[in-house]
Amino acid sequence: MPKFFSFLAGASLSLLCLACTHVGANNPSKTVHNSPNHYNDLELAEIRDNRIPQQIKQYEGFIVNFNASNRTPNFVGWELLGSETSGETSRSNKFWCDETVKNCPSSTDYTRSGYDRGHMFPAADAKWSKESMEQCFTMANMCPQVHALNSGAWKTLEEKERLWARRDSALVIIAGPVYQKSDTERIGQAGVRVPSGFFKAMIAPYLPEPRGIAFLYPNDRAPGNMQNYALSIDDLEKIIGFDLFAALPDSIENQIESTFNFNKWNRQATR
Repeated sequence: MPKFFSFLAGASLSLLCLACTHVGANNPSKTVHNSPNHYNDLELAEIRDNRIPQQIKQYEGFIVNFNASNRTPNFVGWELLGSETSGETSRSNKFWCDETVKNCPSSTDYTRSGYDRGHMFPAADAKWSKESMEQCFTMANMCPQVHALNSGAWKTLEEKERLWARRDSALVIIAGPVYQKSDTERIGQAGVRVPSGFFKAMIAPYLPEPRGIAFLYPNDRAPGNMQNYALSIDDLEKIIGFDLFAALPDSIENQIESTFNFNKWNRQATR
């Protein structure tokens, strides 16, 4: 795992206990991957610590598991089809507070805070749908992110995921913040908690040989090769305490989460 985050493996999350609620229903308008073995609900993760506040909200093309204590998502998940990476919908830039999500902050909570409104589900992944583009600017999809990361290594990873989705037909992606007990900084009137880092895990489950990979970045400038921040999904799960892609059949989940091959992921796209 990335050396600078090795100390997180033994860290526990300090969070308040709230009941888990579910807002919204399945999203019938989202096109799913055309496969006889399509797996439902892969964009969801199981959070092992039942003290962590959770509210699940389905949006167009992505799903948010929101933490009312941190005022940020626990994670955001989505399926990205290769056909969805080149839409014509323009970027919205209209940030909005979702009042159906408990303790969702407002855009002004980030104003002059020194942090970007960092998308977990990227706007560039929503170009296929005007509704998805507008909804991805909900503050329930945002985390306080250092600009150097948001405009640097994190943006590069987002660009790679779209390239890989075009190559592999479909990816399923889960991203979110990483918190430690020492993360006490909060911003804005709402008190949005600033994380130490961010994770992103992705799988290509419909290939003849399915594969997966994860990335872990500090909430700071992240210099060097992307490979330096890569790790297996199993190792990431030990750090964050989530069971990612839990809906996969165990045989496939064990296969793609225990190892990763960065060079295979990063090979040149053929289409």
